[in-house]
Amino acid sequence: MSTHPEPLQTGKPNQQIFADTLLAFAEADPSILVVTSDSRGSGRLVAFGEKLPRQIVEMGIAEQNLVGVAAGLAAAGKRVFAVSPACFLTARSFEQIKNDVAYSNQPVRLVGISAGISYGALGATHHSLHDFAALLAVNNIDIVAPADNLETQAVVAAALRHPRPLYIRLGKKAMPTLHAPGVQVEIGKALWLRCGADLTFLANGETVAPAVEAAAQLAGEGIDAGVLSVHSLRPLDTAAVLEAAQDSRALITVEEHSVNGGLGSLVASLLMQRGVFRPLRIMGIPDEYCYTGSQGEIFAHYGISRSGLAAAAHQLLAGTEPVLTGPSLSVAGH
Repeated sequence: MSTHPEPLQTGKPNQQIFADTLLAFAEADPSILVVTSDSRGSGRLVAFGEKLPRQIVEMGIAEQNLVGVAAGLAAAGKRVFAVSPACFLTARSFEQIKNDVAYSNQPVRLVGISAGISYGALGATHHSLHDFAALLAVNNIDIVAPADNLETQAVVAAALRHPRPLYIRLGKKAMPTLHAPGVQVEIGKALWLRCGADLTFLANGETVAPAVEAAAQLAGEGIDAGVLSVHSLRPLDTAAVLEAAQDSRALITVEEHSVNGGLGSLVASLLMQRGVFRPLRIMGIPDEYCYTGSQGEIFAHYGISRSGLAAAAHQLLAGTEPVLTGPSLSVAGH
């Protein structure tokens, strides 16, 4: 188990850690290539391009070509990272991911940057609230959403060893330190931040931090809440999920994704098929085009915050219905 330090220390955006870590590996290995779609700046890859100009391929705003070229380079023996905004990478080039990468079994590392609602006020066209659901329906591609800088650094190293296609989902917010130094991160193995006899939050990506904050608040309110960082959706750490269900009275999944087809759906399906019955709430973006605002405002509106998650925990343990509260925001187009 990893124990997070108190207080949480703010680090860098996971995208920055990804770029810095990959550059360090690529300087020692010329077979590592980055393919990008006019996203060097947003992907924090400017330094990579300046230092290793022969190891970066710029495709322009052409995500379908990006994935096809990445698959071809992987077939030629290159260790390829295809970097593009998650909203476009997993929608516009979905067919190429399905056929050129997954079906063709090319070990491309697809990196979806500015994922979830990182783009905030740019609205639904730039949000990626579908990517888990879409890629979970495609065979032969693993899916990882690291929570903090340490998880991200370890995921980059693991990706270079990974034999299968892989999707890495990254946001652009500076993330707090959640793990103690030296934490062992393995694709397919969830990480316990704290155990809880009353309730466990199962979260991934940038929603793990508010889950940790909510658990700390609940501890002061007499509720023993645990936090499990489920960074890998595929392969899902079924043993850890079942352990959480066995050891806690209730579960809350938290994700920066639609409530349909992501982490919550995986957990619910696993528990039902194994005959494990626990009160469960899926926290994410409901079945609607979400409100316009910053990531923090949208999180607060939908209860993906310290206070919102703590309130959801109280409601779930009491058997009452959730009440979503948040700032007054405007719906795009209204």
